[in-house]
Amino acid sequence: MTLSIDLSDEELEKILLGDRGRDLLMEKVFNQILQAEMTDHLGADRYERSQDRSGHRNGSYERQLTTRVGQLTLEVPRCKDGSFSTKLFQRYQRSEKALVLALMEMVVQGVSTRRVKKITTELCGREFAKSTVSRLTKRLDEQVKAWDERPLEGEYPFLVLDAMHVKVRRQGGVRSTAVLLAVGISEEGQREILGLRVAPGETEEAWKSFLEQLSERGLTGVEHVTSDRDRGLKEAIQQQLPGVIWTPCHAHLRRNVLDDTPDKWRESMKDLMDEVLQASSQPEAWRIFEEILEGERPKMVTVANGEGQTEEINAYRKLREEAAPALATLKETLEDATAVLSLPGKYRRRLRTTNMIERLIEEVRRREKVIRIFPNMDSAWRLIGAVLAEKHEEWSTGRKYLDMAEFQDWKKQARRPEPEPDESTERQPAMAT
Repeated sequence: MTLSIDLSDEELEKILLGDRGRDLLMEKVFNQILQAEMTDHLGADRYERSQDRSGHRNGSYERQLTTRVGQLTLEVPRCKDGSFSTKLFQRYQRSEKALVLALMEMVVQGVSTRRVKKITTELCGREFAKSTVSRLTKRLDEQVKAWDERPLEGEYPFLVLDAMHVKVRRQGGVRSTAVLLAVGISEEGQREILGLRVAPGETEEAWKSFLEQLSERGLTGVEHVTSDRDRGLKEAIQQQLPGVIWTPCHAHLRRNVLDDTPDKWRESMKDLMDEVLQASSQPEAWRIFEEILEGERPKMVTVANGEGQTEEINAYRKLREEAAPALATLKETLEDATAVLSLPGKYRRRLRTTNMIERLIEEVRRREKVIRIFPNMDSAWRLIGAVLAEKHEEWSTGRKYLDMAEFQDWKKQARRPEPEPDESTERQPAMAT
């Protein structure tokens, strides 16, 4: 859709010099979008003669659209048979309504600050009664619930799990509350946000309940799971998704190992982890790691010796001497961390970390930070669910995240039964004895 925004000298002056510059520009853009939608709907522009025309315009009506920059007044076109309907308000306002509702609830429930009241007034242009909040909340809850409980169709070979924490008023105080998130990659290679669960804490029981809910909705075909190293989450995965390949997030693992490494040897530890975690296969990763531990794989670096001179030393030997706890953490996790190397090479980079969800959390934070403290857990579920529903729509209808053809070949190969041993090979040990 190509838009041409025509501005008179008076309108341009208001946008550039007036107090409602952004509002006026957005109103102009949105009104152009509405007119373009009507043109597509009728198959003809205003006053255009066309055999493809399917109807005629019938004026317009005003409609208020509340956004984070203010309240916009839009001119919604009508057609004579009443068949025109725009998706602009529904799609744009889904998460905006959630944001406004959370703010309104804080005002109504008497737990807001002056800053929140000020933001609410700026966003909505008026105060809201409890009945209005209740009515709008119910409507939005139905939309988010329908998305969060939708059946999951097809298989999801790859699953990524992570959590974010938000502040919620509950049990007489402001408490950190976990929001569990799940992203799946379908057989077609499309990313989908499968759901969320707001829970008092990131516990094994919370993760287990969340995974059970996903299974009840139809989650099947999971071959590989990426998550952080939380012990409760790992146990829940083993119970609810037995037999899957599990990879702890390499980014989390690197941070944990580096936290236990003396500052002056962190660069050397990064090089060590690069060698091990980016090996060509799991046996190769173990071979490299053992060679480093046994001193067969030196890394020579030049350092100052304290006497104004420099000398060459084996950095990996220094790591063994001064960063033993860090190496122990890496060794303890290495079997799981290198499990992703069993997949074809093209899938490893994107499935070795939870960065996909980390970036998704950043999107949520941009909305959530305005609230700062949610009045209750339902409010957190509503806002975050609305944002995720929008992002899910963008991901599931956009370009493919992965080409799954090579994975399907790998899957067939992995499930092919082992060839039966030759009879002469079976008899050989007996003959030798």
